[in-house]
Amino acid sequence: MKPKAVAAAVLVAACLQPTSGAQADRLRALAPNHRGIVFTQLPTRTSLDGLGARLVLLSPDGATRVLSSGFHSAADPEVSFDGRRVLFAGKMTASDNWNIYEMEAGGTGLRQITRGLGDCRSPAYQSSFYVLDGQPWYQITFVSAASGELNEHAGVPATSLYSVKLDGSSVRRLTFNPSSSLDPHMLPDGRVLFAAWDRPQRMALFGVHMDGTDFALFSAEEGRSFKRMPCVTTGRLVVFVEADKLPWDGAGCLSSVSLRRNLHSYRRITAEKDGLFHSPSPLPDGAILVSRRPSGAAGTHGIYRLEPATGRYEVLFDDSGHHDIQAKLVHPRSEPDGHSSVVDEKDPSGKLYCLNVYTSDVEMPAGAARRLRVLEGLPRRAGQAGGLPHTRFLGEIDLDDDGSFNIQAPANIPIRLQVLDSSGMALRSSSWIWVKNHENRGCIGCHEDRELTPENVLAKALMHPSFQLTLPPEKRRTVDYRRDVLPILSQKCATKACHDAGSFGKYIQPGSARTSPIIRRLSPHAGSRPLTQDEKRTIIEWIDLGAQQ
Repeated sequence: MKPKAVAAAVLVAACLQPTSGAQADRLRALAPNHRGIVFTQLPTRTSLDGLGARLVLLSPDGATRVLSSGFHSAADPEVSFDGRRVLFAGKMTASDNWNIYEMEAGGTGLRQITRGLGDCRSPAYQSSFYVLDGQPWYQITFVSAASGELNEHAGVPATSLYSVKLDGSSVRRLTFNPSSSLDPHMLPDGRVLFAAWDRPQRMALFGVHMDGTDFALFSAEEGRSFKRMPCVTTGRLVVFVEADKLPWDGAGCLSSVSLRRNLHSYRRITAEKDGLFHSPSPLPDGAILVSRRPSGAAGTHGIYRLEPATGRYEVLFDDSGHHDIQAKLVHPRSEPDGHSSVVDEKDPSGKLYCLNVYTSDVEMPAGAARRLRVLEGLPRRAGQAGGLPHTRFLGEIDLDDDGSFNIQAPANIPIRLQVLDSSGMALRSSSWIWVKNHENRGCIGCHEDRELTPENVLAKALMHPSFQLTLPPEKRRTVDYRRDVLPILSQKCATKACHDAGSFGKYIQPGSARTSPIIRRLSPHAGSRPLTQDEKRTIIEWIDLGAQQ
């Protein structure tokens, strides 16, 4: 297709900031026979949404050329494994949605990949998919808010990871976190590494297979609160941007973990005095390309080469009239491992099993865990009030006496697991997870060290069929504060202050009935009947589900 002509001054291949002789020498030394660096130029007057941005090719000799003429906005370049093609997100006109396009690295052969999926951003090439009865094929990953859901922690449209074949067919949603998924990057083993919210003030790194299966934490507890923009170096380091408060562009300091011990190898690379960094990407020699700007409000992002081992950096290009970000070397790179898939979309459910809930990072007395509660999260949509997802029950089962369980649950919905004590109160709760269609997903324990190897024993839960927790949506039970909880508290609670609007934190700890003082203070009015077991269970469930009002 031919792009529409656009009368936008930012798209004209105007004179760009010249490159010095020393910078040109550094550019040529990045890799043998590379074709330059493709990057995004963001006007200083715009916000991070990328409006008015353009793609620029920086040649090894320091010359620059705009690749996105004809687009109102273009950003998020990604170079193919063979170094010949570039994916990017673009808008032909200001009113268009962002869509994913591909072109030859020199700017020719433009073609559109996504259509009708809302704003699509941050494309990444996936490695090959294999099937038993056909030829392997290739897909891309991208980020979209096509679900229409709201981010549970921010009240803005939630973005999820999707995949699509290079011809635009077979669109599939990969992630079902009721928050947002961002910044996909392929790991050498064929998984997709990405950033996602997992609590109100924390964004962590997660991994998932190319078909959406086996979602798991990759890096979270160590370091700063917000981790974003991961990339894998040829030295098998995962380098990412992190900050305790997110500035307008998401920039921060650089840190790393190793692929071998990603949960126990955290190391800081830069400090605040070194500036703020953005969008790292790997170079063949183990270094990275990264954008950097001064820590203060003044100054723009330039493109630098940085050595993760020492934190030493040197400038390659800096146009003081633009932010130069998302730099990628136009050069071949290793293709990650290919994968086959167990996903069968004809199967509406998947299986979840655990070998032993007592294998945990918090000690639980033997016999304390009695049951498993399984919850479904109902993400909010545009037009609904903000807040955490509404929850409803998928079911509750007894644990086997060795601490194992084995359930079958609906596919492609947010699920939360809670291990319960004899009073029905949650001992431990998982973050939101999901199963894909026909997936068999297992874990070693409950909040266990994910680098552990399981004991060589057969869990009792695996010796019997999975418990079916697949009730149709209209039969899934909910707990509503005004309908179910408030009448009990109004009639039978002696201390009205416990359930006033300002009592959260003092009497009620949402998500944890065990540590909520209101549970100990529940008592009947003089002459009234005490709480029934069902009434106590209702209040406990309401708190364990988040105490939404």
